[in-house]
Amino acid sequence: MRNSYVCEGSNRAQPPPLIPKASSFSSAPPLLGLHHPPSSSSSSSTEARTAEALRVHSLAEKRRRERINTHLSTLRQMIPNANKMDKASLLTQVIQHLRELKQKAMDVSMNSAVPSEVNHVRVESSSSSSVGEEGIQIKATLCCDDRPELFSDLLRAFRSLRLTVLRAELTSVGGRTQNVFTLCKKDGNRSMGVSSLMESLKQLLARVACEEGNRPSDLAAKGQRCTRLSAKRGR
Repeated sequence: MRNSYVCEGSNRAQPPPLIPKASSFSSAPPLLGLHHPPSSSSSSSTEARTAEALRVHSLAEKRRRERINTHLSTLRQMIPNANKMDKASLLTQVIQHLRELKQKAMDVSMNSAVPSEVNHVRVESSSSSSVGEEGIQIKATLCCDDRPELFSDLLRAFRSLRLTVLRAELTSVGGRTQNVFTLCKKDGNRSMGVSSLMESLKQLLARVACEEGNRPSDLAAKGQRCTRLSAKRGR
């Protein structure tokens, strides 16, 4: 109580409050989480990589277009008057042309004198085919493995249909043989039409082609089994 009385009764001035100096604010640590602006060197490096990627892409696209134009120029040389064709029309014409070439190649292989590796039978009307005094003329082609009994089997098949051999072209290479016969039917029996005669001849030739070194006496015994298999190959 005494102390408070003395303080209240004294006229001594109170000291002013303490104010922190300005220098104390500068000593505060920097705020965390603030990012420094990117330097000019990193920005220029990113721009350089982007420019290089665009340049590589542009060169690849240029090479692709040049390659396509080269292929189109090659295709235009295959088709006459194709300089003014658009791409779609050019490709259509090229596909059609290739199909025609494939068909021509197949026709040449069928008419070639060299025996093929696959058995086949072909029966067609001769260019001079007629029904009259000269009879019916048929061209028959057989390609199969060569064997000693082959020719005798073929003659037996022709006689069974009363066909006469007018011309024969035989070629044998490497164990394979191709036989082209021009046949004629001169008898007066017209009970069998031309189409039926050609189908019967095809079946007999397919039966002969199915045999592999069998004796002629075994030909009739295995005929039914071989006809179904070989006739499908000949068609």
